[in-house]
Amino acid sequence: QVQLVESGGGLVQAGGSLRLSCAASGSIASSKGMGWYRQAPGKQRELVATSSSSGSTNYADSVKGRFTISRDNAKNTLYLQMNSLKPEDTAVYYCWGMWGYFNSWGQGTQVTVSS
Repeated sequence: QVQLVESGGGLVQAGGSLRLSCAASGSIASSKGMGWYRQAPGKQRELVATSSSSGSTNYADSVKGRFTISRDNAKNTLYLQMNSLKPEDTAVYYCWGMWGYFNSWGQGTQVTVSS
């Protein structure tokens, strides 16, 4: 099973930017899809953005125009560029990927946006 390791989280002021990275132990080009989810305290995990093997992307309405998902297949790394961050973006961000019928999740990285 492919292992996913996130990095890049941290504390940032509102209006700032962060870039999250997700390093995969296997080929992301062979994945059926990859994406980012987040979970805020007391809330359910929610979709942030996805990237399909065909290159199409999908975003939650709350992050459209501010976040960009991208991938570097040569480095087997998925990215999430987050701009114009808001306090409501504060959450643990998880990387997800699907290979065959198996879902893989990273351990999560904390993003905290101060007002």
